[in-house]
Amino acid sequence: MATVITMPRLSDTMTEGVVATWLKKVGDTIKTGEILAEIETDKATMEFESFYDGVLLHIGIQEGETAPVDSLLAIVGKAGEDFSALLAGGVPKAEAAPVAEVKSEAPVATAKAEIPAGVKVVTMPRLSDTMTTGTVATWLKKVGDAVKEGDILAEIETDKATMEFESFNAGTLLYIGVEEGGTAPVDTILAILGPAGTDVSGVVANFTVGGTAEAPKVVETNSAPAPVIAEVQTNTNASGRIFASPLAKKIAQDKGINLAQVKGSGENGRITKSDVENFTPSAASTPAQSVSQATSSVSEVKPFVPAGEVFQEEIKNSQMRKTIARRLSESKFTAPHYYLTIELDMDNAIASRNMINSLPETKVSFNDMVIKASAMALKKHPQVNSQWREDAMVINHHVNIGVAVAVEDGLMVPVLKFTDQMSLTQIGVSVKDLAGKAKSKKIQPAEMEGSTFTISNLGMFGIQSFTSIINQPNSAILSVGAIIEKPVVKNGQIVVGNTMTVTLACDHRTVDGATGAQFLQTFKAFMENPVTMLA
Repeated sequence: MATVITMPRLSDTMTEGVVATWLKKVGDTIKTGEILAEIETDKATMEFESFYDGVLLHIGIQEGETAPVDSLLAIVGKAGEDFSALLAGGVPKAEAAPVAEVKSEAPVATAKAEIPAGVKVVTMPRLSDTMTTGTVATWLKKVGDAVKEGDILAEIETDKATMEFESFNAGTLLYIGVEEGGTAPVDTILAILGPAGTDVSGVVANFTVGGTAEAPKVVETNSAPAPVIAEVQTNTNASGRIFASPLAKKIAQDKGINLAQVKGSGENGRITKSDVENFTPSAASTPAQSVSQATSSVSEVKPFVPAGEVFQEEIKNSQMRKTIARRLSESKFTAPHYYLTIELDMDNAIASRNMINSLPETKVSFNDMVIKASAMALKKHPQVNSQWREDAMVINHHVNIGVAVAVEDGLMVPVLKFTDQMSLTQIGVSVKDLAGKAKSKKIQPAEMEGSTFTISNLGMFGIQSFTSIINQPNSAILSVGAIIEKPVVKNGQIVVGNTMTVTLACDHRTVDGATGAQFLQTFKAFMENPVTMLA
C-alpha cells in the first residue's frame, strides 16, 4: 500500500525545510535506512533516511523548494500502484506543486485528469524565502525546442533579483504557461515537458495545484509557432538571442523599436532601458512638403497654433520595484524617523587614502573608509545596530552592513557580513564584487540578507546632503554626501578645506537622539583620523 512521507521536523525549532538534494528519483527502489534526500533546516543541512521499503512513486517538493513541516514530501509504494487518491485527498495546501514524474508503464492521474506518460509539469519555483509571485523576464526556450537536464529554461524575476531557472528534466517543451512579462503565483503551471507531439491540453485544462489562473492557449509541437517580429541578428549570441532587459523590451515594444537595431551598453552588449529611450532610428527621406515649408518666406508671421500631441507611456512595475515601494512605505509609515546631520573634515582622510593607494595593488575608496568607520562605531554603540520588535528590542553584537547599490530597475542592498572584522582592502574588494553581481543580476538572495545597518552614498553624483528611508528591520541608515572644497576656519584662520556631510536617519523607537549623536561623534573621530581605523 502506498505511503505518504511528509516533511520531517529535524530540529526542535524547525517549522519548514528546504530540499537541498534528492538522492533518489521517481522509479527508484528504496530500502529502509537509505538516504532519500538532504534537507536544509533552520540549523543545518541533514540527511533524511527512509523508514519504508518500496518504489519512489512521487516527489512532492522539488530541489530548492521550501515547505512547512508535515507537507507532502514523497510517496512510496509498489511499482505501478495507483496513488491518485493520496494526491486528491491528502496534499496540504502549503505543499509545493510537484513536477510530475511518470513511468511509461504506470501513468499517474491527478485529481481531475491523467497525465500522459513521460510528461512533466514544471511550476513557478520559489527562488527566495520571501517570494510569493514571479515574473518571467525571458524565455530561453520556445515551444517545440528540445530541453536537456540542466538547460536554462527562463530568467525569472523575484522580489529580490532576476535569476536563471534551469530544467531538472529532459524532453520537448510542449507548453508555456506564463509568457514573457507575465506574473504568476508560486506553484502556478510554468511549463510542460514531455515527448514531442504529446497532447497536453487536458493537463493544462485540469491542472489546479497552486492556483486557478486561466492558462494561455496550448501550442502543440506539430503546429507552427506563433509569429514573432523578425529580428536582424545583431547584438545576439550564437543562438540568435537578443540580450535586453525586460523593461527595455517593454519600452521597445510600446515604441515600435526593433531591438536588433539598438546597440546595447550593458554587460556583454545587453540592451538597457536607457539604450532604448535614447535610440534614434535612421532619418526617413524628407517629404516635399517639409522642404517647401523650409524654403518658404518667413516674412509673414502668424499666431502660433499648438500642434503637438499629448504623449505618455506606461511602464509595468517590476517585482523589484513593487517590493521596494512596499518595504519603504512600510518603513516610512511605521518607524518614527528623525535625522541627525554632521559635517566632517576630510583633509586627513584624503591624505591617508592617497598614501594607502600608493602601495602596490592597493585601491581604497572613500566609501570603503565610511563603511569601516561605521562598523567600528557600531561596535562602540551597539544600540544603533539594533532592531525593533513589538515584544523586545534586539541588540546585534555582530555587524553586517548593507551597501545600497543603484541598478537598472531600482535599488539592491548587498550585505557585507561581519564588516567590523574586515580590513579596508577586504571591504573594497567585497563591495566591488557584490556591486558587480547586483548590477549584472547575478547576486544571490543570501548575499542580500541579514543586514544590521545600511549605508547609502550619493556623493559620486555630486549630492552634498540628503536623507534616506531606513532599510528595516535596521534601526538606522547613513546617507553620505560628496566631498566639497570650500573655505573653512582652522585655528582662527580662513583656509581652503575639504568637507563631507553625512546624515543619520534613526528609528526613534530604538535609537534615542543622544545615542545617535554619540554614534556620529565616534564615526567623525574615525573618519577625521583614519590611522585609528588601522590599529
